[in-house]
Amino acid sequence: MSEPVIRMSGIEKSYAMGENTLKVLKGISLTVKEGEFLAILGPSGSGKSTLMNVIGCMDSFDGGEYFLSGKAVHLMNDDMLTDLRNEYIGFVFQKYHLISKYNILRNVMMPLLIRGQTAAQAEQTARERLIQLGMEDRMEHKPSELSGGQQQRAAIARALAGNPKLLLADEPTGALDSATGKEVLRLFCELNEKGHTIVMITHDMNVAKNAGRIVHIVDGELFEE
Repeated sequence: MSEPVIRMSGIEKSYAMGENTLKVLKGISLTVKEGEFLAILGPSGSGKSTLMNVIGCMDSFDGGEYFLSGKAVHLMNDDMLTDLRNEYIGFVFQKYHLISKYNILRNVMMPLLIRGQTAAQAEQTARERLIQLGMEDRMEHKPSELSGGQQQRAAIARALAGNPKLLLADEPTGALDSATGKEVLRLFCELNEKGHTIVMITHDMNVAKNAGRIVHIVDGELFEE
């Protein structure tokens, strides 16, 4: 058996609120196997954004253990977390986070250049990912010249460029109209069928139902159907 992509046990996270302490994550335990498509479903204020930040190695936590593809996240310093995040996780955000002054090809190349690839290597990989996602005729366009759905496809291509162990999507259809949102969700399902491990954060049951597995987060605790 291969090591799970995510193995969390007893994750605790609190924030200081003046003289009080707000407990946001309360003993979260979660395992995600390679090739799974998981939706984490919860309303605003449930702790799902904090959990996403912890899964994405963007935020620290106060207690518990977290292994990402066997790597002990809870034992890492900030520099180690940055390297792990860049190598192991591809992020897809609600607002795309594309760089407006660069064309789409350059946007998809950026994480590979940061990783130290040559421009030629990064360009070849970026072109392959954009073609894979049906964006071959949009590579030279800037983000402002694309529709919302096209921008999200470009963002997904960027997330996949480094061949990450985990694709982490935060409300990926939140800025899209219904038809375009369904198109993006179909794309996630296709990627999952090809073996990509996906964790999607959402507040919408209709979005979550596209995943193969759903866990609910309520008041900082996880429940599975």
